[in-house]
Amino acid sequence: MSRPVTGSVPERRRVVVRGVVQGVGFRPFVYTLARELGLTGWVTNNADGVETEVEGPGPGVAAFCARLATGAPPLAVVESVRHSTVPATGGSGFIIRPSAGGTGRTLVSPDMATCEDCLYELADPADRRYRHPFISCTHCGPRFTVVTGLPYDRARTTMAGFPLCADCAREYENPADRRFHAQPVACHACGPRLTLVTGPSGPAAAARPTGEDALTGARRLLAAGAVVAVKGLGGYHLACDASDPVAVRTLRARKNRGAKPFAVMADSLETVERLAFTGPEERDLLLGRRRPVVLLRRRSHGASLIADGVAPGSPDLGVLMPYTPVHHLLLGLPGDPAGPPVLVMTSGNRSGEPLVTDDEEALRRLEGLADAWLTHDRPVHVPCDDSVVRICAGQELPVRRSRGYAPMPVALPLPVEPALAVGGDLKNTFCVAEGGYAWLSAHVGDMDDLATLTAFETAVAHLSALASVAPRVLVADRHPGYRSGQWAGRHAAGRPVRRVQHHHAHVASTMAEHGLDGSAPVIGVAFDGTGYGDDGAVWGGEVLLADYDGFRRFAHLAYVPLPGGDSAVRNPYRMALSHLRAAGLPWSDDLPCVAACAPGERRLLERQFERGFNCVPTSSMGRLFDAVASLAGVCHRVEYEAQAAMELESAAVAAGETRADGRRESYRFALLPAGPADRAALVADPAPVLAAAVHDIRAGVDAATVAARFHGAVVALVHDVCRAARDRTGLATVALTGGVFCNALLTDGCAERLEDDAFTVLRHRRVPPNDGGLALGQLMVAARV
Repeated sequence: MSRPVTGSVPERRRVVVRGVVQGVGFRPFVYTLARELGLTGWVTNNADGVETEVEGPGPGVAAFCARLATGAPPLAVVESVRHSTVPATGGSGFIIRPSAGGTGRTLVSPDMATCEDCLYELADPADRRYRHPFISCTHCGPRFTVVTGLPYDRARTTMAGFPLCADCAREYENPADRRFHAQPVACHACGPRLTLVTGPSGPAAAARPTGEDALTGARRLLAAGAVVAVKGLGGYHLACDASDPVAVRTLRARKNRGAKPFAVMADSLETVERLAFTGPEERDLLLGRRRPVVLLRRRSHGASLIADGVAPGSPDLGVLMPYTPVHHLLLGLPGDPAGPPVLVMTSGNRSGEPLVTDDEEALRRLEGLADAWLTHDRPVHVPCDDSVVRICAGQELPVRRSRGYAPMPVALPLPVEPALAVGGDLKNTFCVAEGGYAWLSAHVGDMDDLATLTAFETAVAHLSALASVAPRVLVADRHPGYRSGQWAGRHAAGRPVRRVQHHHAHVASTMAEHGLDGSAPVIGVAFDGTGYGDDGAVWGGEVLLADYDGFRRFAHLAYVPLPGGDSAVRNPYRMALSHLRAAGLPWSDDLPCVAACAPGERRLLERQFERGFNCVPTSSMGRLFDAVASLAGVCHRVEYEAQAAMELESAAVAAGETRADGRRESYRFALLPAGPADRAALVADPAPVLAAAVHDIRAGVDAATVAARFHGAVVALVHDVCRAARDRTGLATVALTGGVFCNALLTDGCAERLEDDAFTVLRHRRVPPNDGGLALGQLMVAARV
């Protein structure tokens, strides 16, 4: 500890610290720092952040201001420290004042995993919080999901209904304690209580097991093969023993999950490493404060820990570690009776519905899915599903940005007027913004259900209030059928609703998260499944020359018919037949995609193509991935979004024959000049790719090799088009965006190939490349000041 600085003329400064500085132990930090430096004054929370006045010798005051940012508590994120000189007033000591009101803006911390100090106390029989299911402190626990208003004080959280006992109150009021003004602080005597419900029509509430009995009962049920709905930080999970094939099969059937993989929660890193391969980056994510679901490559010898039905046919496994005390207790502390070391942990909802958060609603909406409910009486104010990430070339690639990340803002490269961007209809997230920051919501979901729309509306009101943003403009996708855009129109209330082209928004999102001010365009490679094009076609294989002000379509994948719309998406063999026909290749019975289509359906498709009935043209790269997956015999029908493309990526990874950068053997697209009616400079024709794949299939080449050679072809295409764009425009910065770039093999290959050719490559690191990052780009295009 340094000595107080003395011997100078007293100086007094008022300091305002903005950022994530409430509910993270910042005032105790300020208090301790001021006393260490021998300064007097006070500190308080207000609607701007933390405000303090300090007085003492000039060098000590200067040191205080400097160390506010460099020595902040673990969960704090200091955005700015501003100070001004004020008249000295004298006095002695340093105090923490009650929170003040105001109309400024502060930032709320995301929910964070239980810290090591709390875990130690949780497992210590001598500690008064031994086995307390809601143990937390200023370094961990719920934040975003319990905050009801600002400034962040207990009265403005869902803990307001739990008066502190005398012991907790002493800790809460002691600046030297780790729980000083930790708003969720509680103990066995005064905190929330667990309850085990065995059915909505079961015994009366008074007879239901509570506390330790509830935990014991839930563990027994899980070990016996039951499905238990477990209330977490941001809503309910559905849990079962991941090693029990009957339990997994039952949960899959009840939830109508199809073949979509489940995420699992493991009791330790050692268990994770028996299940999957991990590198240092994956381990940091698994054990860090955010605790997302991390997509990992499975080990074959870990199969005994999980049933085949957990992630059928997938070489990847979504794994997360416990992040609440309840999770740790469910999986077992040292000395507990052995239980399942791995639990399936999937969102507590029916397919297509939003996450369940309300307890009475959970009993109703999860009836028939769960055999029991492990619930508690601390309300969840806002839903927040688990985040999903993967490591791509040693860096984090978000697939779903939610718990642990929301509502952390993204600093914008240019100021924007107060705005709400409503995002897309799949994987919806929205954002509110003003000035130099955008606040992205937690994952909302797919906007095809009334309950999801209701959840969306509630989340908009909550995030707008937390960020103190009153939107003056709304921003939406140009697709006339998007429910998100229709919602914006209904709620405009006289405010303008600005429309942004889907792929332009994707490119702008990448630019914004990398801090580009738009002074120069980028080459935007936007590959996804579906996006409304300016010509009425379904776009998705686009290369745009774009800045925030506009874009020019430099190249795109050749159009093919999308036969039957959603039917073609659900049945990749339809896309394969469409691409074969467009390439002039016959529908021969020896091709897997043709064999997968019944003869009667083939005849109907032939007539449909001839007449053009219900055949919107598409340039979608996502649909081409589907087509090749079926052509190679990898996947003919899908039960969840992007299943065919994911299985094709997995096959390519398994091939081991070619590199994804396309420098070894791969297929090749033809690059052709666009027609006079097409504003694009180039069209990428996949006919040579398909012809080569058909030749390989007939020659007996395995599906994995076909998949690898196709990935190589797409990498080479991206490089060729970007090089052509650079030759014609001089641009050398490439943004890789759109849902197709959730494919790590493709992203790594494209980035390596382009960077070796002196391109600057922008990849997503803070928001997802899929539609979960769309709102940020919408905002930057339409809401600039």
